[in-house]
Amino acid sequence: IRFLGEDPWLRLRELKKAMPKTSLQMLLRGQNLLGYRHYADDVVERFVERAVKNGMDVFRVFDAMNDPRNMKAALQAVRSHGAHAQGTLSYTTSPAHTLQTWLDLTEQLLETGVDSIAIKDMSGILTPMAAYELVSEIKKRFEVRLHLHCHATTGMAEMALLKAIEAGVDGVDTAISSMSATYGHPATEALVATLVGTEHDTGLDILKLE
Repeated sequence: IRFLGEDPWLRLRELKKAMPKTSLQMLLRGQNLLGYRHYADDVVERFVERAVKNGMDVFRVFDAMNDPRNMKAALQAVRSHGAHAQGTLSYTTSPAHTLQTWLDLTEQLLETGVDSIAIKDMSGILTPMAAYELVSEIKKRFEVRLHLHCHATTGMAEMALLKAIEAGVDGVDTAISSMSATYGHPATEALVATLVGTEHDTGLDILKLE
């Protein structure tokens, strides 16, 4: 927009036209939308309305401070326009971030109204065993679809995804191999191959993926 004068809605419409049966998902910074400052509720509402109208289906709504108040307006706007509202736990570690912290935030997001919950490990610091525990406890306490998003920065993401799958996570983020690893996500093909013959077999054809 800033440098090339492109119309983002046009690009979104063209993508939706090319993939009419594929749900399109975006990351939304809650009250910050796509910027780095808070916007008024009516601006949040209008942006979401336009995004849905132009083809966006799923909104992964997060707040860097994990403050549910900063996600509320966006989540409610998404649902009011008939799209999928995914509340997000922005995973981190500190003495203040205990298992109970994440369970409390999950409960608050469910009270706000969401269609699913995502655990967003943007730094790749979620260890495999922590992933297993977190997913297990959320699935044990709440009836909600749970998604895991891990970056491969530290080399633990593949193991974290596998342990989360064993714990009952409903979906995980991966990337096609040519665009995977390092600061990206684990390779789709590798995870598909890992799960072949198990109860979590995806049924995807690796040759077609390649």
